[in-house]
Amino acid sequence: MPQYLLTIYQPDGDPPPPEFLEPIMRDVNALRQEMKDAGAWVFSGGLHPPSTATVIRGADGDALLTDGPYLEGKEHVGGFTIVRAPDLDAALEWGRKLADALRLLPVEVRPFHDEEPS
Repeated sequence: MPQYLLTIYQPDGDPPPPEFLEPIMRDVNALRQEMKDAGAWVFSGGLHPPSTATVIRGADGDALLTDGPYLEGKEHVGGFTIVRAPDLDAALEWGRKLADALRLLPVEVRPFHDEEPS
């Protein structure tokens, strides 16, 4: 079954206060359980701030490491979920539910390339 990446984008800066964040996390955790119960959930995780990133570039057998995110911006990837879905419409429905749970944060839905047969 095809897999899709649901990417969560959030604004740079401090996280919201607990009284705002707790109901969102409750709804996200309930949705994760719904995905698991439906057999759609593969993996999910939140990410540390972009300042903790390291970018690696290959250069003639050597590696050039740079601290910080690859791209600077006002928003960053804050987390992601990978789901199995029979088609894009089903994946978009999971993405819609995630966007609803997150309130105002955008969610990008993107298919993985099909795996090559072994």
